[in-house]
Amino acid sequence: MSSTRKLWIALAVLLAVSFSVLLWVGGEIHREMPPMPEQVVTRSGQVVFTRADIQLGRQVWQSTGGQQLGSIWGHGSYVAPDWTADWLHREAVDILDQWARRDYQGASFKALGAPEQAALTAHLTAMMRPNTYDPATRQVVIDDDRAMAIANVSAHYQSLLGNDPATAVLRENYAMKNNTVPDAQHRRAMTAFYWWTAWSAVTQRPGKDITYTNNWPHEPLVGNTPPSSLFMWTVFSVLFLIAGIALLGWHYAVNHSREEAPLQLPATDPLAAVVVTPSMKATAKYFWIVIALFLVQIALGAITAHYQVEGQEAYGFPLAEYLPYSLTRTWHTQLAVLWIATAWLGMGLYIGPAISGHEPKYQALGVHVLWVCLIVIVVGSFAGQWFAVMQKLGLANNFWFGHQGWEYVDMGRFWQWFLFLGLGIWLTLVGRCLVPAIRAGGESRSITTLLFLSTIAIGLFYGAGLMWGEHTHLSMVEYWRWWVVHLWVEGFFEVFAVAVVAFLFTKLGLIKVSTGTMATLFATIVFMAGGVLGTLHHLYFTGTPVAVIALGASFSALEVVPLAYVGFEAYHTFKLGHATPWMQRYKWPILFFVAVAFWNLVGAGLFGFLINPPLPLYYMQGLNLTPLHGHTALFGVYGMLGIGLMLFCLRGLKPDAIWPEAPLRTAFWALNIGLVGMALFTLLPIGILQLIAAIDHGYWYARSADFMQQPLIEMLVWMRVPGDTIFSIGALSLAWFVARLWIAPRKAAVKVEASTEAAR
Repeated sequence: MSSTRKLWIALAVLLAVSFSVLLWVGGEIHREMPPMPEQVVTRSGQVVFTRADIQLGRQVWQSTGGQQLGSIWGHGSYVAPDWTADWLHREAVDILDQWARRDYQGASFKALGAPEQAALTAHLTAMMRPNTYDPATRQVVIDDDRAMAIANVSAHYQSLLGNDPATAVLRENYAMKNNTVPDAQHRRAMTAFYWWTAWSAVTQRPGKDITYTNNWPHEPLVGNTPPSSLFMWTVFSVLFLIAGIALLGWHYAVNHSREEAPLQLPATDPLAAVVVTPSMKATAKYFWIVIALFLVQIALGAITAHYQVEGQEAYGFPLAEYLPYSLTRTWHTQLAVLWIATAWLGMGLYIGPAISGHEPKYQALGVHVLWVCLIVIVVGSFAGQWFAVMQKLGLANNFWFGHQGWEYVDMGRFWQWFLFLGLGIWLTLVGRCLVPAIRAGGESRSITTLLFLSTIAIGLFYGAGLMWGEHTHLSMVEYWRWWVVHLWVEGFFEVFAVAVVAFLFTKLGLIKVSTGTMATLFATIVFMAGGVLGTLHHLYFTGTPVAVIALGASFSALEVVPLAYVGFEAYHTFKLGHATPWMQRYKWPILFFVAVAFWNLVGAGLFGFLINPPLPLYYMQGLNLTPLHGHTALFGVYGMLGIGLMLFCLRGLKPDAIWPEAPLRTAFWALNIGLVGMALFTLLPIGILQLIAAIDHGYWYARSADFMQQPLIEMLVWMRVPGDTIFSIGALSLAWFVARLWIAPRKAAVKVEASTEAAR
């Protein structure tokens, strides 16, 4: 008991310190973020852009899909360019060409010799990098030559965002619909926002020799190269990783040097005796929705991937005019979070009464109401996003009911509030089942308490997505957005899952309650040690100070440590699945948990650490190595875990049903093999080729149409078809299995207990 108390104290102290530092960093970001000028003027007094232009441009950008159509500061989709890097390169080249024509008898910059090019680029760096923002007047003063370049680049983007035949091919390469922004004034304002993101990327902080985005993106023409801090903190991150894994290995060796005495395993399945209450039965519809959303997400993923090779069409049909790329990708990424979260929410509603043996009054009604709320949120938010991207909603309504433009948290503010209130209902429903179990005490009290606390965190931490407004600074939006994407999805859901799995194994009698309690608390401490401040590795280049790089590099390295811990436990989990004959009832949930351990090590660990240190991320952010990590971690870990938890619930909801082996075997292996295929045959090789291009030529080139439309890249995109097809077969097999449990299910001829005795 004293050891448990010490772990609780350690967890409380860790969380208090970690969140204090995270909030302090938020204050530092707010203090040092790039300024938003009231005016951008030339030395001759001409007004180029105003603050109103930039803010209007951001609103328009968000309404078109925002980060779902290209990216800003490296965050967003991967087909269209990173608009920050693209603008910066085009502006730099335009200025250099102006000077070359003026000084070298009309020659272009590319036609000059190396000495002449070096002289002009040195002059360009000296002009563009100094900070000319005046805090007193809140003006940015620029050279007249730069104003001319801005006008030329702006004209290019206004053509691209409209329906100009001159940029039709480029629009197709970027998978942009014609007339992405129909209004000419809105097109011009959108270019003002693009320019401001590029200005932040090339302008040095006051008194520093690094830019507001820590010299990102890599652009040799303007002196944007990796600063020394990236090298230093990358080395430290590797050292932290080695030290963390070494300490974990030592801890594991000490605590597992002596095997515990084997447990006297129950003769029959203890969970078979759990009485399925009306509210528990009502959770079945959640798992039907999980399957439906999963299948739709896969279909949208196929359409989104196809846009990479055919631009605006699908086998000749002008799909972009009705379902643009930015919309299919929005729905694809949102559904990934929604179906996984629904599986976990359904599990929470099912497990609450199972833990306490108590069915609160109107619990089933609450489960039904919450299910209806989820349907309304999905349908309503998706409809609003369609109207927004099709430019039929209007900017006045977009923020609240349309498309916010922030990857993974795209839904309008009204729908965000609705979802937050829905999570509050879920928290209330689960909490009023768990609180009586906590009050009753007993050996499982610590696990139940941790489960309840993670439920509270899941319910409340989505509220971080409500912390920004329509005109909040881009750096602060990114800060709070990653609270949702990283802390909510990758942090507290993980703790919830660990506690649920520990509870299930202790109830099954496979591990001692004391052992499960200690392991759960220790795993939570290890997860949170790197997980909270590890959030900062997403913020290296979003207008944040160097402190973000230092803290993010150090603690994101520690995020890999608990994944190694999960790997240590994977074999033990697999052995538990063979501990007793009746455990064959839980064979497939156990195997999905083993798959979670594998993808934790590969997707979250190996591919995550590949891109997380500062120096690698400087070149890799927004390249295909990012979705390599995203797909293998989000589905491989959280998706597989959601399926495993769902199968545990289905085992309880249909206790007498005979599970057909073939569809589950097909689903398990096809989902895993398909995920390997899309990772190794497409995302990894394209990402490596882009990385080489970013290092050799600049980040802009790795995301450009010239690079992405090469025959080799198109071939690698088509190489996704085998893996995606196998993956889809797995999803359909899983759907067929779930449907069979309700449509013509096969039931055991004798009770489970009798068949168990016969097996013995």
